[in-house]
Amino acid sequence: MLQRRLPLAVLSVAVSAGLLTACGSSGNTVDKESVPATDKPAGDAAAAFPRSVKHAMGTAELKAQPKRVVVLDSGELDDVTLLGITPLGAVSPHMKTEGGFPNYLKSKISGTKDVGPMAEPNLELIASLKPDLILSSKVRHEKVYAKLNAIAPTVLAETTGQPWKENLALYAKALGKEAEAKQALADYQARAAKLGAEIKAKYNGTMPTASVVRFVAGPTRLYQKASFSGTVLTDVGLNRPANPDLEKAMSEVSAEQINQADADLVFVTTADDPTKTKESEIQGTPVWKGLKAVQNNKVFTVPDETWMSGIGVQAADAMLGDIAKAAGVDAPK
Repeated sequence: MLQRRLPLAVLSVAVSAGLLTACGSSGNTVDKESVPATDKPAGDAAAAFPRSVKHAMGTAELKAQPKRVVVLDSGELDDVTLLGITPLGAVSPHMKTEGGFPNYLKSKISGTKDVGPMAEPNLELIASLKPDLILSSKVRHEKVYAKLNAIAPTVLAETTGQPWKENLALYAKALGKEAEAKQALADYQARAAKLGAEIKAKYNGTMPTASVVRFVAGPTRLYQKASFSGTVLTDVGLNRPANPDLEKAMSEVSAEQINQADADLVFVTTADDPTKTKESEIQGTPVWKGLKAVQNNKVFTVPDETWMSGIGVQAADAMLGDIAKAAGVDAPK
């Protein structure tokens, strides 16, 4: 169903007025740890406003603690719901085949409106929600930052994926929920470490290797250390198979190169309609069938929405459960 659009003239006036304000408050310095001197201790979040939050596109001036929030990527959706906020508007993962919001967060986003698509968010609909904060990243929405910032103060992280922990800290600062974010992240890290210790004991003191294969419409991808899923595997302490692109976010492989995924545990996600990917083709090759994990029945299909697009503590916790099951140990509490 098409969303009802506000008259363009109304949006134009709002954008023009907001831009004047934005021009007076924007800067170019990125400082993830910047907190104004007027901020008070984290125990009284509302009293810590007004505050300035420096981000990838400048500085957001927040007069009061935000309550009406719009998020324009799936990592931001994970972050704000983690911190107890139901966003007014959000976008669904851009590679979610069946559409809609992530299943693992549905209980926390009742009433949230879809303001997507991600590539071209519906500015009129966002404006009609009257947000007091918009969250996204420069890599996603640099081109429409000025228009978004004209609607409400907009905080953009530099990019998505690997720096998800730093992004959570940035968004928590804008929301006045630094203490909650810090505790949630510390709890996650403890669970990941506990899981790693249990797996190591299960494997007689030697951590198994793990790889992540993602089937998309196009070349098949192996996700490496500098990705969201890669950081979670690192937090657990799992080893990775040798690969020339190991320190990157991902590498693309052909059917003949799928042996680069060979590991004790292989996790597989499918981002698109399987018929549009090379999944069946690759899994039918002698190279795939010769993988150690295939022969040992250690290939595990996992949700793309958590392993790839979740990019937050809640998605990472879901990953820990999948890893525990694959390794044959109890999931950390």
